[in-house]
Amino acid sequence: MGRKIKIGSVAVGGTSPLAFIAGPCVIEGREGCLKIADRLAKLAEEEEIPLVFKASYDKANRTSHRSYRGPGLPRGL
Repeated sequence: MGRKIKIGSVAVGGTSPLAFIAGPCVIEGREGCLKIADRLAKLAEEEEIPLVFKASYDKANRTSHRSYRGPGLPRGL
């Protein structure tokens, strides 16, 4: 079937079960980001769904160049 790769401990592709990549579009703050990550992790565990958490630290493709893009690389990590 297709090629399988690993993202952390989650296998995707090939014959692996469907995995979700989810998280906020852009990091707006540490507390909110961690709250979303915690909730997604709990839901994924309850439903036995592989999950990769992803949130953008620099969302360059905004509708307006004046829109908030995120905290940047150092703070985003």
